Formats: sequence, structure tokens, C-alpha cells
Amino acid sequence: MKKTVIFLLSVIQLCFCCMLPAFAKGESYHWYCVHAKDHVQPGIGGDIAFVEELDGYYIDRSHTDPTAEEKVIYLTFDAGYENGNVAKILDTLKAESVPAAFFVLEHLVTKNTDLIKRMTSEGHTVCNHTARHKDMSKCDSRAFLEELHAMEQIYESTVGEKLSSYYRPPEGKFSRENLVTAKENGYKTIFWSFAYPDWDNNKQMSPEKAKSIILDNAHNGEVMLLHPTSKTNALILGDVIKELKILGYRFGTLDELTKKE
Repeated sequence: MKKTVIFLLSVIQLCFCCMLPAFAKGESYHWYCVHAKDHVQPGIGGDIAFVEELDGYYIDRSHTDPTAEEKVIYLTFDAGYENGNVAKILDTLKAESVPAAFFVLEHLVTKNTDLIKRMTSEGHTVCNHTARHKDMSKCDSRAFLEELHAMEQIYESTVGEKLSSYYRPPEGKFSRENLVTAKENGYKTIFWSFAYPDWDNNKQMSPEKAKSIILDNAHNGEVMLLHPTSKTNALILGDVIKELKILGYRFGTLDELTKKE
């Protein structure tokens, strides 16, 4: 009996030890944000609430009232390549006089430099989405900074300007260490309070359904994430912007979102 008890205790101890690395790894997070209800700002899970303490932004806390006469939305795009739709998105933004932020990768900057220069010349903010779209939650501080600095250098040598100090984690994957390192190096991490499945070019939502989802979930202080490679987004963006303007929304910049009172 004594040997059996000792054996069971040993097995339990072994299982617990095998589980320790998983618990220790609890630094890896995947950003999520529930959709808004009744146009009220959505919340985030308590396990990732720390992002706001580390210069992470996903909502404008100074614009919260869904019934306010003036409401603001921050339009952001994650752009890794051009398929004809990014240029169409820029055409629409120019026609509607709306500023946006583009989080870009190395490929887009080197292969479509004229498009990037157009973004800056038309008043948009070009931001760091890392050079190669790696899972940054698996990177230590050194590897994390290598990706950010590589993107900075590629941008500066190709475009001839300095890249803005706004960063968005690829696929929304991050660690606390990522955010600490970003903050210590002058970066603000930009998440989002709305996104929808628009990234797969082979599974595009119908324009009517996509427009309905975007408008139904609009909320004051929203940081909207869209992918400019989406054919659907290229088709509906003009209508979406017009509708939001009718509803009293204006479009802000990341400098406004992240300003300190």
C-alpha cells in the first residue's frame, strides 16, 4: 500500500512538473475584443487589461458617449501586399478626405514603394507591422527589436522618411514583454476594438453583409481594423464612410488617439 501511494505521488508530481512550462509560458496572448452592443464601446478580457498600462491602445477613452453629437472613429489597415485593392482604398480615402493609418510589412514597402509614398503624401500615417509578420509573442526582447528595427531601416532606406512609432502585433499575438520593450523604445502598440473576417481573399463576405456588420458595430472612440487587400472592403468603403459621417462620426488620427492630457 505504501509503495502504491509513493508511486501515485510520484506520478502526480511528474505530471505537475510537465505542466509547469505551459503555466510559465502564460505570457503569450492573442488579442480579442467582443463586438459592440447598441453602439457602446466593447470591453476586453481581464487577462489582457494590462495593455493600457503599457502604452497599448484599442479604444479612445475620451470619446465614450454613443449619443454624443460628435463621435470619432480611427480607421486603420493592416497591409502586407498589393493586389489592386490597396490603391482603390486610397482612392476612396482621398475622395472622402479621410485620414487612416496603414500598418505595413517589408514586402509592401519594397515592392510598392510608390504606393507607400502616396500614403504619406495624402496625409496617412504609415506604421510598423514588423518586417516579416512573425509571431512576436514567441520573440524575446532582442528578437522583437530586430523585427521592428528591420522594418524601420527598410522604410527609411526605401522611402527616405522615418517610420512612425506606432506598432501593431501581427495577427494580434503578443506578450507583456513585447509591450514593455515597445514602450521602452518609444513605440505605442495599437490594437483595435472592431475587426471582421476580411483577410482571406478566397472567402470574401458579400458587400451587403460586410457593410451591415461594420455599421451595426460602430461605436464612439472605435479603432477599426480592416485589410485593404479585401475586394469587399474596396467595394464598400466609400458607402461605409458616407454612412458613418451621416451618423455623426468623424475620422481621427493615431496622434489624437494616443495624446496624453
